[in-house]
Amino acid sequence: MDSELPDIYCPFPQRTNPHVGHTRGHLATWIRQTGLVHRESAMHRFEQADFGAFVGMVYPTAGPEHLDLVADWFVWLFLVDDQLDDGHLGRSPELVRAVVERMRAVVDGSAPAPLPGEELPAAVIALMDLWERTTPNAAPHWRTRFAWHLVTYLTTATTWEAGNRADDVVPSEETYIAKRRHTGAIHVCMDLIEIVTGIEAPESLHNDPRFITALEAACNHVCWANDVYSFEKEQVLGEIHNLVHLVRHHRGLGEQQALDHVAERLALETERFLTAEDELLELYPELTGLLVPYLEGMRSWMRGNLDWSRQTPRYNPADVGQYEEPQQYLEETVLGIAPDHAEAAPCAAEAPRQG
Repeated sequence: MDSELPDIYCPFPQRTNPHVGHTRGHLATWIRQTGLVHRESAMHRFEQADFGAFVGMVYPTAGPEHLDLVADWFVWLFLVDDQLDDGHLGRSPELVRAVVERMRAVVDGSAPAPLPGEELPAAVIALMDLWERTTPNAAPHWRTRFAWHLVTYLTTATTWEAGNRADDVVPSEETYIAKRRHTGAIHVCMDLIEIVTGIEAPESLHNDPRFITALEAACNHVCWANDVYSFEKEQVLGEIHNLVHLVRHHRGLGEQQALDHVAERLALETERFLTAEDELLELYPELTGLLVPYLEGMRSWMRGNLDWSRQTPRYNPADVGQYEEPQQYLEETVLGIAPDHAEAAPCAAEAPRQG
C-alpha cells in the first residue's frame, strides 16, 4: 500500500498490566484444555498475535485472575470471529445457525446436557467454561445486558455480514457504523470493565444519554481504528466491511484521502467522549467511585487497542500470505463444521472479515 497510516488522536497514557506474563502461560494451557487450537499453523498465528499483551494493554489494572478471564474471552471472540469472517462460513450463515443456537442456549441457561459420547464444538465447550466463571457474582441486570450483547454479536456476524457477502451488498456508512459495534463484539468487552474493576453500574447510569454517548464514542474509536489498521489486509482479501473502504466507495475518495477522513472522524469521537466524560463527572459526583474506573476502562480500551494494533502482525497482509492455502490457520474444531460441509458455498477467501 502506497498510502501512509494516519496518526490517530488518542490523548491517553500508554499502560500495561504487570500480570501479562502469567496470563500468556494461562492462555497456552486454556486453549489446549478447551480444544480451541490444535494445528501447528493455528498455534503459530495464535502465539504471534500475543493476546496476552493485548488484554494487558486494555485492562491494565485487572488482577491476575480477572486478567486470565478476560484474556480467555478475547481468545474465544477472536477465534470464533476468524471462523465467521475468514473461513468458508463467512458466506454460509445457514451452516452455523445450529452452533450459534447452542451458544445462545448456554447463555440463557437452556442448554441441554451433552448426550453420552457427544462431541461438542470447542467454541461451545469454551463458552460453557467462560459463562460459569464470569457470571456467578454478577448482578442480574449486568448478566442480561452482557448476554444480549454476546448473542447480538453472534447473530449479527453470522447473518448481516454473511448475507452482505453472499448477496454482494455494500452497506451504507451509517448502517455499517451502527452494526460495527456489534460485529466487533466491543460492547461485550466494555461490559467486562465492570467485572475486572469490581463495580456495579446501575441501569439508570447505563440509560443516561451522556453515558451512552461516552460508551458509543469509545466503541466507535476502537472499531474504526481497527478498520484503519486492518484496511490493507482487508483490501488484499476483498473485504467490504471496513469503514475506510466504505468511505472510498461512497464518497469517491482516494485511498489516502479515505484513511485521513476516518482519522478525522476518530478525532471527533475522542472529543465526543471527553465532553460526555466531563458532563458525567460533573452531574453525578455521588457516582464518582464507579464512574472514574468505568471511564478509565474506556480510555484504556481506546489507547490499548491502538498500541496493540501497531505491534501485532495480525493485520499485516503477510499474515495470510505466509500460508500455502488461504485461511490455513483456521481450526475446524472451533465451531465443529468442516469445510467439506460447505462445498456448495462460494469460497470465503474472496471476502473474509478481519477483526
